[in-house]
Amino acid sequence: MENRCVFCLWILLLISVVVIEVQGCDEEERIALLRLRDAFNGTTALSSWGDGKEKDCCKWERVKCDQSNHHVTQLSLGDIRLWSFDGFFLNASLFLPFQELQNLSLDSNTIRGFHEVLNLSKLQVLDLSFNLYDEIPSLGLLRSLSILNMEGNSINTWSHFEELTTLKHLELLNFAYNDLSGKIPQSLGSLTSLKFLSFMSNWQISGSLKDGGLCKLRKLEELDLSKNGFQGEIPSCLGNMTSLRVIILKQNYLTGTLPSAAFSTLTSLTHLSLSLNYFEGSFSFNSFGNNSKLEIFELDNLSSNLTIDTESPHYWMPQPQIKIFRLTNCKLNEPDRNLPSFLLKQSELRVLELRNTGVREIFPTWLLINNSNMEFLSLAGNFLTGHFTYNNHSQSKNEYLILLDVSMNQIQGVLPYSIGVFSPYLVLLNMSMNAIQGGIPPSMGELKQLQLLDLSNNNLSGELPKEFVQGCIFLEFLKLENNNLQGQVLPTNSNLNSLEYLRMENNCFSGELSRGLLNSRWLGLLDLSNNLITGEIPDWIGNLSRLSSIILSNNFLQGPIPMSFCKVKELSFLDLSKNKLTETIPACLDVSSLRYLHLHDNGFTGFLPKILSEASSLVTLDMRDNNLSGTLPTWISSLSNLRFLLLGGNQFQGSIPSQLCDLRNVSMLDLSSNHLSSVLPSCLHKLQFGSKPTFNDMLEPKVYNWNTLWGLRTYLYESQLQINIILELDYGASDEEEEVKFVTKSRSESYKGNILKYMSGMDLSFNNFTGSIPYEIGYLSDIHTLNLSNNHFAGSIPTTFSNLKQVECLDLSHNKLNGQIPQDLIELNFLAIFSVAFNNLSGRIPDKKQFLTFDNSSYEGNPLLCGHLLEKSCSNSSTELSSEPIIQNNDDPFKETFLWSFIASYTIAFIASIVVFLCCTDYSERLLEYVRAKFIVFSF
Repeated sequence: MENRCVFCLWILLLISVVVIEVQGCDEEERIALLRLRDAFNGTTALSSWGDGKEKDCCKWERVKCDQSNHHVTQLSLGDIRLWSFDGFFLNASLFLPFQELQNLSLDSNTIRGFHEVLNLSKLQVLDLSFNLYDEIPSLGLLRSLSILNMEGNSINTWSHFEELTTLKHLELLNFAYNDLSGKIPQSLGSLTSLKFLSFMSNWQISGSLKDGGLCKLRKLEELDLSKNGFQGEIPSCLGNMTSLRVIILKQNYLTGTLPSAAFSTLTSLTHLSLSLNYFEGSFSFNSFGNNSKLEIFELDNLSSNLTIDTESPHYWMPQPQIKIFRLTNCKLNEPDRNLPSFLLKQSELRVLELRNTGVREIFPTWLLINNSNMEFLSLAGNFLTGHFTYNNHSQSKNEYLILLDVSMNQIQGVLPYSIGVFSPYLVLLNMSMNAIQGGIPPSMGELKQLQLLDLSNNNLSGELPKEFVQGCIFLEFLKLENNNLQGQVLPTNSNLNSLEYLRMENNCFSGELSRGLLNSRWLGLLDLSNNLITGEIPDWIGNLSRLSSIILSNNFLQGPIPMSFCKVKELSFLDLSKNKLTETIPACLDVSSLRYLHLHDNGFTGFLPKILSEASSLVTLDMRDNNLSGTLPTWISSLSNLRFLLLGGNQFQGSIPSQLCDLRNVSMLDLSSNHLSSVLPSCLHKLQFGSKPTFNDMLEPKVYNWNTLWGLRTYLYESQLQINIILELDYGASDEEEEVKFVTKSRSESYKGNILKYMSGMDLSFNNFTGSIPYEIGYLSDIHTLNLSNNHFAGSIPTTFSNLKQVECLDLSHNKLNGQIPQDLIELNFLAIFSVAFNNLSGRIPDKKQFLTFDNSSYEGNPLLCGHLLEKSCSNSSTELSSEPIIQNNDDPFKETFLWSFIASYTIAFIASIVVFLCCTDYSERLLEYVRAKFIVFSF
C-alpha cells in the first residue's frame, strides 16, 4: 500500500513538472518582451529573444520570473542601446503587461523620457541612471517603489519632484551627477522612509543644509551632498538623525564651526567626510567620545583658521580600528603640535594624511612599522625632523604601501641604503623640499613598480647610480631639480623606458648630452636648464619625437639648432635661452603647436624667422639680446594669441609697422635697445596691456588626477569611498612654468605663473624714435610700466597720461620734450618710479600725493623746471608760466631793464635817421615817413 502511494506521488510530481515545463512564461508577457526589444531600435543585445531556440521567455537573458507563477519580476535592460546624443523617448505602455514586475533597470540607454506615465503597482526598484533625462519623470503611480536611481542624467529642474513625496516606501533616492540648481524643495522632508540620499555633483544646488526639511529624515543612514554649493553652517539638528552611518559633505561652501554636540550623538557613524569647505574656530575629537565605529574621517579644510584637538580627555579610540584618516590644512593639537596619540594604537590604517597641520616631531617610523597594510601615507607640509630611517627586519616592510609623501618638511640625513627593499610595490615616493644629503642609493633600482619619484629641492650630490637608471623600468615622472647632482644626465646604459617627464634643472650635470636619453622614447618634458652641459645640441634629439617641452636654458651649448628638431611635431614649449647658439631657427620647424618660445641671450642672426608666422598659438616670443637685424615684419599680425613680444637688445631698424597693432592680446612689449626710428604709430593704444584678454586664459595651472595619470586601480572601501590623490604636475606645455623677465622700476623683474597674468608693460627705450608722443598712448589705462626713455621725442607730455591709472613706472627721460609736466599726473596713485630727466621741460613740477616721494634725479637736466623739491622758487624764476592774466608791475627789474633798452635802441635809430636825412635830401620825404612811423611805435 505504501509503495503504491509513493508511486502515485511520483506520478503526480512528474505530471506537475511536465505541466510547468509546458506552461513556460506568460504568453502576453512574451509578446510584450518582443515589442520592448523592437522599441530599442533592433538592439543586438537582445537578439536571442524569440530566435526559436528558447521559447520560455523566463530563460531569456536579462529576464527573471517568479518560480511559482512564471510572471516576469525583473528586467535588466541596462546598456543595450548604442550611445546616441539624440536619445529617444520610450513608450511607458510597453511595460503595462508586466504587472508583477518588481525590478526594472534601464540605465545607460540614452533615454530622454517616457511617453505616458509609468504604471507598475508592484515595482520596487527603478534604475534610470546615465540616460538623457532633463527633468524628473512622472512616477507618482509607483506606490511600491523603494529604490529610485536617476544618477548621471541632465536633470535641471525640480518639476515632478512633488510626486516623489507620495512614495511613502522610498528608501533610496539618488540624483547624483545631474544639473539641478537652487534650493532643495521643502517637501523632501516628507520622505520619512529614506535611508540613502545623494545629490552629489550637481554643483549648482545651493542654500542651507536646513533647506528641504533634511533634518526630518530620521531614518536616514547614508547622506551624500558633496560637490555642490551649500553654504552656511552644519545644522545642529543633524545630531537628531541618529541612524546616520555615512555623512559626505565635502566640496561645498560650508563655513562656521563644526557642531560638536551634533556629532556626539551620532554613535553609528562610520564615515564622515567634510573636506574642501571653509570651517573655522576649533573642534575637539571629544565629540567622538561615544563613537567607537568611525572608520573613515576626512577633513581637508580650505580655510587655515581651524584648530583641531585630537587629544580627547576620554582618550577616543575607534573600534574597530580606523581605516582612513585624512586631516589637512588645520592647526593640530596646539601648542605642542604633536601627532594624534590614538595613532599609536592603530594597526589597520590604510590611508593616513596629515598634510599642512604644523606637526613638530621626529619622523614617525613607527607608523609604517605598526601598520603593515598602509597604502597611502602623506605627512607633507609639516615640521618633521630627524632622519628617514627604518629597521631592516622583515616586519618593517610595507608590501602594500603605494604612496609615501613626506615632502616639505625638515628631514635630514641621507636616504637609507636599503630603501629599495622598504616597500617593493611603491608607486609614488615624494621626499622633495627637505634637507636630505648624500647620494641616491643604488637600491632605489629595486623599486620595480615606481612610477613617480620626486627628490627635488634637497642637498643630494653624486652621480645617478646605474642600478637606479636601469632598474626603475616603469618610472614615468622623475623630479631631481634643485640639488647638487653631478655627472651625465642619463648614462648611456640607462633603461628608463617609460619615462615621460624629466626635470633635472639647477644641478651640476656636465659634459655633452648623453645618448641615454634615447632610451626614453616616451619623453614629453625635458628640463635640464641651469646646469653645466656643453657641446652642441645633438642631432639625435629629434628622435624623441614625443617631446612637447624642451628646456635647456642657461648652459654652455653652442652651434646651431639641429635640423632634427623638425621631427618633433608636438612642440609647445621651447627654451634654449642663455647659451651660445648661433644662426637661426630651422625653416622646417613644426610650430603649429608652439606656445612658448624663449631664445634670448644667444647669438642668433638674420631676420626674424618667417616660419614663426605659422605659429598661430604662440603666447610668448622672447628673442631678446641676440644679433637679429632687418625690419619688424608685417606678418607679425598673424600671431593673434601673442601676449609677450620681447625683441629688445637686437639690431632692428625702420619703423614699427602698423600691423603690430593687430596683436590685441599683447600685455608685454619690449623693443628696447634697437635702432628703430620714425614716429610711433598712434594705434598702439589698441593693444590690451593688462586689460582682460579676449581669449581663454592661457596661464591656468594644470592639475592631474592620479588615477587619470597612471590608470591605477580605484580604491573602494566598504563605504564606497574613492581615494583620488591630486598631483599638481606641470606636464606637457607647462603654463605654470612660463616665466618672463621685464625691466620695470629700473630693474629686471621675473614674472611667473599667476603673477604673470597681472603684469603689463611697454619698453621702447634706447631707440631713435622722433616726433611727438601720440596722445592715444594715454588710453592704455591698465598698463603697469611705460618706458619711452632715450629717444628723440619732442613736443609736450600728453595730458592724456593722467588716464594711466594703473601705471607704476613711467620713464620719459633723455628725450627732447618741452612744456610743462601736466599737473593732473598727481592722480596716478600707483606711480612708484617717475623720470623726465634730461629734457627741455619748464614750469612747476607736481608737488602733491605720490610726487612728494620722488627726488631730484627724476627731474635733473631740465634747468627751466622749478618747485620746492628742486629748491628753486617758481615765483622768482623766469621759467614760471602762470595761467593768470599778466599784470604790469613797475617794480619788476626785468621789465624796467627791458624798457630802458627799448628806449635806447629807438633813440639811436631816430638820430641815425636824422643824419641820413641831412646827408641825403633826395630821400627826405621817404625818411620823414619812416621817422613818423618809428615815433608812433615808440609812443605806443
